[in-house]
Amino acid sequence: MLPRPTDAELELLTILWSRGEATVRDLHEIVAARKPTQYTTILKTLQIMAEKGLVVRNQEQRAHIYEAAIPRESTQQQLAGDLLERAFQGSAALLMQGALSARRASEADLAEIRRMLDSYEGQNK
Repeated sequence: MLPRPTDAELELLTILWSRGEATVRDLHEIVAARKPTQYTTILKTLQIMAEKGLVVRNQEQRAHIYEAAIPRESTQQQLAGDLLERAFQGSAALLMQGALSARRASEADLAEIRRMLDSYEGQNK
């Protein structure tokens, strides 16, 4: 099992999942547009992520190209499971209650949740 990404690592993974791949410069420009950050900070974070197995680095070109080593869904599932155990004593109901009370869900989100629950119930009969 891969290590749980830090907030900074998750920010870079999110960008990589949406872009597919990026150079350090690409990532720095995107992050720096939202908050002050140093190029070297992004570089060091990516190096650590590569050591952890969170990203893969293509070194064939002068500018190294990074991409996520694991799919978004796998990371989200890992993070949700970790949060479920650490904060909600393994209770999916408490997790859902916490999520829905933290922020108002749109009608589309509620409809999708209902659809997922119906599908889940259908699979477990």
